[in-house]
Amino acid sequence: MDNLHIFLGATVADAATRPLHWVYDPKKLKKYIKGKKEIAFLKKNKSPFYNIKTGNVSGYNDVGQVMFRTLLSSKKKKDVLKNFKKNVIKNFGPGSNYWKNLKLRKKYKKVKWKKPMNGPWIHQNILETIQNIKSKKIITGGTKVNESDGYCAALPYFLFNDKEKEIKKVIKSVANSRINEKYALSKLKIIDLANKKNRNPVQSFVKKYKKNKYFKDVITNIKKVLKLKNQNHILTVRKFGKACSYPGTFMGSIHAIITSNSYKSAITKTIKAGGCNCSRANFVGAYFAALKPESIPSHWVRRTLPAKNILKYINS
Repeated sequence: MDNLHIFLGATVADAATRPLHWVYDPKKLKKYIKGKKEIAFLKKNKSPFYNIKTGNVSGYNDVGQVMFRTLLSSKKKKDVLKNFKKNVIKNFGPGSNYWKNLKLRKKYKKVKWKKPMNGPWIHQNILETIQNIKSKKIITGGTKVNESDGYCAALPYFLFNDKEKEIKKVIKSVANSRINEKYALSKLKIIDLANKKNRNPVQSFVKKYKKNKYFKDVITNIKKVLKLKNQNHILTVRKFGKACSYPGTFMGSIHAIITSNSYKSAITKTIKAGGCNCSRANFVGAYFAALKPESIPSHWVRRTLPAKNILKYINS
Protein backbone atom coordinates (compact mmCIF):
# COMPACT_ATOMS: atom_id res chain seq x y z
CA MET A 1 0.00 0.00 0.00
CA ASP A 2 1.62 3.24 -1.16
CA ASN A 3 0.88 6.73 0.11
CA LEU A 4 -0.06 5.63 3.63
CA HIS A 5 0.95 9.09 4.85
CA ILE A 6 -2.45 10.21 3.48
CA PHE A 7 -4.31 7.86 5.82
CA LEU A 8 -1.96 8.92 8.63
CA GLY A 9 -2.95 12.54 7.92
CA ALA A 10 -6.64 11.73 8.31
CA THR A 11 -6.02 9.70 11.49
CA VAL A 12 -3.90 12.35 13.24
CA ALA A 13 -6.40 15.09 12.30
CA ASP A 14 -9.31 13.09 13.75
CA ALA A 15 -7.46 12.36 17.01
CA ALA A 16 -6.37 16.02 17.31
CA THR A 17 -9.98 17.16 16.94
CA ARG A 18 -11.73 14.41 18.90
CA PRO A 19 -11.82 15.95 22.44
CA LEU A 20 -13.89 18.83 20.98
CA HIS A 21 -16.11 16.70 18.74
CA TRP A 22 -19.77 17.73 18.47
CA VAL A 23 -19.51 20.95 20.51
CA TYR A 24 -22.26 22.95 18.79
CA ASP A 25 -22.50 25.83 21.25
CA PRO A 26 -19.98 28.50 20.08
CA LYS A 27 -19.87 30.17 23.51
CA LYS A 28 -18.91 26.88 25.19
CA LEU A 29 -16.33 26.11 22.53
CA LYS A 30 -14.74 29.55 22.97
CA LYS A 31 -14.59 29.00 26.73
CA TYR A 32 -12.94 25.56 26.32
CA ILE A 33 -10.15 26.86 24.08
CA LYS A 34 -9.64 30.32 25.63
CA GLY A 35 -6.02 31.09 26.47
CA LYS A 36 -4.71 27.78 25.09
CA LYS A 37 -1.63 27.90 22.88
CA GLU A 38 -2.65 24.71 21.16
CA ILE A 39 -6.22 23.47 20.98
CA ALA A 40 -5.48 20.09 19.41
CA PHE A 41 -5.45 17.00 21.68
CA LEU A 42 -7.12 18.67 24.65
CA LYS A 43 -6.28 16.57 27.71
CA LYS A 44 -9.80 16.78 29.07
CA ASN A 45 -12.72 15.61 26.97
CA LYS A 46 -15.19 18.38 26.11
CA SER A 47 -17.43 16.45 23.73
CA PRO A 48 -20.92 16.64 25.26
CA PHE A 49 -21.93 13.23 23.90
CA TYR A 50 -19.12 10.74 24.55
CA ASN A 51 -15.81 10.50 26.34
CA ILE A 52 -12.81 8.48 25.13
CA LYS A 53 -9.11 8.79 25.95
CA THR A 54 -7.31 11.65 24.18
CA GLY A 55 -5.29 10.20 21.31
CA ASN A 56 -8.04 7.83 20.23
CA VAL A 57 -10.13 8.49 17.14
CA SER A 58 -13.85 9.03 16.60
CA GLY A 59 -16.15 6.47 15.00
CA TYR A 60 -15.46 8.12 11.63
CA ASN A 61 -11.77 7.37 11.47
CA ASP A 62 -12.23 4.09 13.34
CA VAL A 63 -14.10 2.56 10.39
CA GLY A 64 -11.01 3.46 8.33
CA GLN A 65 -8.81 1.68 10.88
CA VAL A 66 -11.01 -1.41 10.48
CA MET A 67 -10.51 -1.27 6.71
CA PHE A 68 -6.75 -0.72 7.13
CA ARG A 69 -6.43 -3.81 9.36
CA THR A 70 -8.58 -5.78 6.91
CA LEU A 71 -6.30 -4.86 4.01
CA LEU A 72 -3.25 -6.00 6.00
CA SER A 73 -4.78 -9.35 6.99
CA SER A 74 -6.59 -10.30 3.74
CA LYS A 75 -4.58 -12.71 1.60
CA LYS A 76 -6.69 -12.23 -1.53
CA LYS A 77 -7.88 -8.95 -3.05
CA LYS A 78 -11.32 -10.40 -3.77
CA ASP A 79 -11.86 -11.23 -0.07
CA VAL A 80 -11.30 -7.69 1.25
CA LEU A 81 -14.94 -6.54 1.27
CA LYS A 82 -16.23 -9.80 2.78
CA ASN A 83 -13.56 -9.67 5.51
CA PHE A 84 -14.19 -5.97 6.11
CA LYS A 85 -17.85 -6.65 6.88
CA LYS A 86 -16.89 -9.37 9.37
CA ASN A 87 -14.46 -6.95 11.02
CA VAL A 88 -17.08 -4.18 11.18
CA ILE A 89 -19.23 -6.51 13.29
CA LYS A 90 -16.24 -7.43 15.50
CA ASN A 91 -15.19 -3.81 16.04
CA PHE A 92 -18.60 -2.14 16.37
CA GLY A 93 -21.10 -4.96 17.00
CA PRO A 94 -22.19 -7.06 20.02
CA GLY A 95 -19.44 -7.41 22.62
CA SER A 96 -17.59 -4.26 21.49
CA ASN A 97 -17.17 -1.03 23.46
CA TYR A 98 -19.40 0.69 20.92
CA TRP A 99 -22.22 -1.79 21.53
CA LYS A 100 -22.06 -1.51 25.34
CA ASN A 101 -23.44 2.02 25.15
CA LEU A 102 -26.10 1.27 22.57
CA LYS A 103 -29.15 1.60 24.86
CA LEU A 104 -27.99 4.96 26.14
CA ARG A 105 -26.87 6.16 22.70
CA LYS A 106 -30.26 5.33 21.17
CA LYS A 107 -31.96 7.60 23.73
CA TYR A 108 -29.94 10.71 22.89
CA LYS A 109 -32.73 12.41 20.93
CA LYS A 110 -35.39 11.47 23.45
CA VAL A 111 -33.80 12.62 26.70
CA LYS A 112 -32.09 15.79 27.91
CA TRP A 113 -28.44 14.91 27.45
CA LYS A 114 -26.68 15.94 30.67
CA LYS A 115 -23.20 14.45 30.45
CA PRO A 116 -21.12 12.49 27.98
CA MET A 117 -21.31 8.72 28.11
CA ASN A 118 -18.09 6.84 28.81
CA GLY A 119 -16.86 5.05 25.73
CA PRO A 120 -17.16 5.47 21.96
CA TRP A 121 -20.26 6.50 20.02
CA ILE A 122 -21.63 4.22 17.29
CA HIS A 123 -22.84 6.06 14.18
CA GLN A 124 -26.21 5.60 12.50
CA ASN A 125 -24.64 4.30 9.26
CA ILE A 126 -22.69 1.66 11.18
CA LEU A 127 -25.73 0.58 13.19
CA GLU A 128 -27.67 0.01 9.97
CA THR A 129 -24.67 -1.70 8.35
CA ILE A 130 -24.46 -4.26 11.17
CA GLN A 131 -28.18 -4.98 10.84
CA ASN A 132 -27.91 -5.30 7.05
CA ILE A 133 -24.90 -7.63 7.24
CA LYS A 134 -26.80 -9.86 9.65
CA SER A 135 -29.86 -9.76 7.34
CA LYS A 136 -27.53 -10.88 4.51
CA LYS A 137 -28.28 -7.89 2.29
CA ILE A 138 -26.04 -7.57 -0.76
CA ILE A 139 -25.45 -3.82 -0.32
CA THR A 140 -25.09 -3.36 3.41
CA GLY A 141 -24.63 0.39 3.97
CA GLY A 142 -27.00 2.61 5.93
CA THR A 143 -29.57 4.64 4.01
CA LYS A 144 -31.00 7.02 6.65
CA VAL A 145 -28.14 9.56 6.83
CA ASN A 146 -25.66 11.14 4.41
CA GLU A 147 -22.47 11.27 6.49
CA SER A 148 -18.74 10.62 6.10
CA ASP A 149 -18.52 6.95 7.16
CA GLY A 150 -18.37 5.75 3.52
CA TYR A 151 -15.47 8.07 2.70
CA CYS A 152 -13.63 7.08 5.89
CA ALA A 153 -13.94 3.37 5.06
CA ALA A 154 -12.87 3.96 1.46
CA LEU A 155 -9.80 6.13 2.14
CA PRO A 156 -7.31 3.34 3.04
CA TYR A 157 -8.89 1.08 0.40
CA PHE A 158 -8.33 3.77 -2.26
CA LEU A 159 -4.60 3.73 -1.43
CA PHE A 160 -4.62 -0.02 -2.10
CA ASN A 161 -6.95 -0.17 -5.13
CA ASP A 162 -8.03 2.92 -7.09
CA LYS A 163 -10.55 1.18 -9.35
CA GLU A 164 -13.69 3.31 -9.09
CA LYS A 165 -16.11 0.38 -9.37
CA GLU A 166 -14.50 -1.30 -6.34
CA ILE A 167 -14.27 1.95 -4.35
CA LYS A 168 -18.00 2.51 -4.85
CA LYS A 169 -18.70 -0.97 -3.42
CA VAL A 170 -16.69 -0.09 -0.30
CA ILE A 171 -18.48 3.26 0.16
CA LYS A 172 -21.88 1.60 -0.22
CA SER A 173 -20.96 -1.20 2.18
CA VAL A 174 -21.34 1.34 5.03
CA ALA A 175 -23.17 4.34 3.50
CA ASN A 176 -25.58 3.39 0.75
CA SER A 177 -26.93 6.49 -0.99
CA ARG A 178 -26.05 8.42 -4.13
CA ILE A 179 -25.14 11.49 -2.03
CA ASN A 180 -22.76 9.47 0.19
CA GLU A 181 -21.17 7.90 -2.88
CA LYS A 182 -20.57 11.02 -4.97
CA TYR A 183 -19.24 13.19 -2.12
CA ALA A 184 -16.92 10.41 -0.94
CA LEU A 185 -15.62 9.93 -4.49
CA SER A 186 -15.16 13.70 -4.89
CA LYS A 187 -13.04 13.84 -1.73
CA LEU A 188 -10.86 10.94 -2.95
CA LYS A 189 -10.38 12.54 -6.38
CA ILE A 190 -9.37 15.89 -4.83
CA ILE A 191 -6.93 14.08 -2.48
CA ASP A 192 -5.51 12.22 -5.49
CA LEU A 193 -4.92 15.50 -7.34
CA ALA A 194 -3.16 16.87 -4.23
CA ASN A 195 -1.03 13.73 -4.06
CA LYS A 196 -0.03 14.20 -7.70
CA LYS A 197 1.20 17.67 -6.70
CA ASN A 198 -1.41 19.49 -8.75
CA ARG A 199 -1.01 23.23 -8.10
CA ASN A 200 -4.69 23.76 -7.30
CA PRO A 201 -6.50 20.45 -6.68
CA VAL A 202 -9.94 21.94 -5.88
CA GLN A 203 -10.02 24.17 -8.98
CA SER A 204 -8.64 21.33 -11.12
CA PHE A 205 -11.40 19.01 -9.90
CA VAL A 206 -14.00 21.63 -10.90
CA LYS A 207 -12.39 22.05 -14.34
CA LYS A 208 -12.11 18.32 -14.94
CA TYR A 209 -15.68 17.39 -13.93
CA LYS A 210 -17.70 20.53 -14.72
CA LYS A 211 -19.50 18.79 -17.62
CA ASN A 212 -19.99 15.53 -15.73
CA LYS A 213 -23.66 15.13 -14.72
CA TYR A 214 -22.78 12.77 -11.86
CA PHE A 215 -20.77 15.49 -10.08
CA LYS A 216 -23.09 18.40 -10.99
CA ASP A 217 -24.26 19.13 -7.40
CA VAL A 218 -20.74 18.75 -6.03
CA ILE A 219 -19.34 21.26 -8.54
CA THR A 220 -22.18 23.73 -7.81
CA ASN A 221 -21.42 23.52 -4.08
CA ILE A 222 -17.67 23.92 -4.55
CA LYS A 223 -18.33 27.09 -6.59
CA LYS A 224 -20.46 28.46 -3.73
CA VAL A 225 -17.52 27.89 -1.36
CA LEU A 226 -14.98 29.46 -3.74
CA LYS A 227 -17.03 32.67 -3.77
CA LEU A 228 -16.59 32.87 0.02
CA LYS A 229 -12.82 32.37 0.07
CA ASN A 230 -12.29 35.69 1.86
CA GLN A 231 -14.95 35.07 4.49
CA ASN A 232 -14.34 34.00 8.10
CA HIS A 233 -14.11 30.20 8.34
CA ILE A 234 -16.23 29.77 11.49
CA LEU A 235 -19.07 31.85 10.01
CA THR A 236 -18.82 30.04 6.66
CA VAL A 237 -19.06 26.61 8.31
CA ARG A 238 -22.06 27.84 10.29
CA LYS A 239 -23.67 29.01 7.03
CA PHE A 240 -23.19 25.67 5.24
CA GLY A 241 -23.99 23.58 8.32
CA LYS A 242 -21.60 22.37 10.99
CA ALA A 243 -23.38 19.06 11.55
CA CYS A 244 -22.26 15.72 10.07
CA SER A 245 -24.33 15.66 6.88
CA TYR A 246 -23.42 16.24 3.25
CA PRO A 247 -23.19 18.63 1.57
CA GLY A 248 -22.40 20.89 4.57
CA THR A 249 -19.55 18.77 5.94
CA PHE A 250 -17.93 18.71 2.48
CA MET A 251 -18.37 22.44 1.90
CA GLY A 252 -16.91 23.35 5.30
CA SER A 253 -13.91 21.13 4.55
CA ILE A 254 -13.36 22.72 1.14
CA HIS A 255 -13.37 26.16 2.80
CA ALA A 256 -10.70 25.03 5.31
CA ILE A 257 -8.62 23.69 2.40
CA ILE A 258 -8.77 26.82 0.24
CA THR A 259 -8.14 29.23 3.12
CA SER A 260 -5.18 27.40 4.72
CA ASN A 261 -1.58 26.89 3.69
CA SER A 262 -0.54 24.15 6.13
CA TYR A 263 -1.80 20.99 7.76
CA LYS A 264 -1.66 22.44 11.27
CA SER A 265 -3.44 25.72 10.48
CA ALA A 266 -6.18 23.88 8.52
CA ILE A 267 -6.90 21.41 11.34
CA THR A 268 -6.81 24.13 14.02
CA LYS A 269 -9.32 26.11 11.96
CA THR A 270 -11.49 22.99 11.55
CA ILE A 271 -11.51 22.39 15.32
CA LYS A 272 -12.48 26.02 16.03
CA ALA A 273 -15.48 25.81 13.68
CA GLY A 274 -17.05 23.25 16.05
CA GLY A 275 -19.92 20.87 15.39
CA CYS A 276 -18.94 17.69 13.57
CA ASN A 277 -15.34 18.79 13.18
CA CYS A 278 -14.04 15.17 13.18
CA SER A 279 -15.82 14.35 9.92
CA ARG A 280 -14.32 17.45 8.29
CA ALA A 281 -10.87 16.76 9.79
CA ASN A 282 -10.71 13.33 8.12
CA PHE A 283 -10.89 14.98 4.69
CA VAL A 284 -8.84 18.10 5.46
CA GLY A 285 -6.07 16.08 7.16
CA ALA A 286 -5.82 13.58 4.30
CA TYR A 287 -5.72 16.42 1.76
CA PHE A 288 -2.84 18.31 3.41
CA ALA A 289 -0.92 15.08 4.06
CA ALA A 290 -1.23 14.30 0.33
CA LEU A 291 -0.12 17.80 -0.64
CA LYS A 292 2.74 18.10 1.88
CA PRO A 293 3.51 14.74 3.58
CA GLU A 294 6.10 16.33 5.89
CA SER A 295 3.58 18.89 7.18
CA ILE A 296 1.89 16.63 9.77
CA PRO A 297 3.34 17.85 13.11
CA SER A 298 5.50 15.06 14.54
CA HIS A 299 4.36 15.76 18.12
CA TRP A 300 0.75 15.30 16.93
CA VAL A 301 1.66 11.96 15.36
CA ARG A 302 3.21 10.82 18.66
CA ARG A 303 -0.01 11.66 20.51
CA THR A 304 -2.22 9.70 18.10
CA LEU A 305 -2.77 6.18 19.43
CA PRO A 306 -3.54 4.37 16.12
CA ALA A 307 -0.61 6.13 14.37
CA LYS A 308 1.92 3.58 15.63
CA ASN A 309 0.38 0.80 13.56
CA ILE A 310 0.29 2.96 10.39
CA LEU A 311 3.90 4.13 10.88
CA LYS A 312 5.04 0.52 11.06
CA TYR A 313 3.95 0.06 7.44
CA ILE A 314 5.08 3.49 6.22
CA ASN A 315 8.58 2.82 7.51
CA SER A 316 8.80 -0.83 6.41
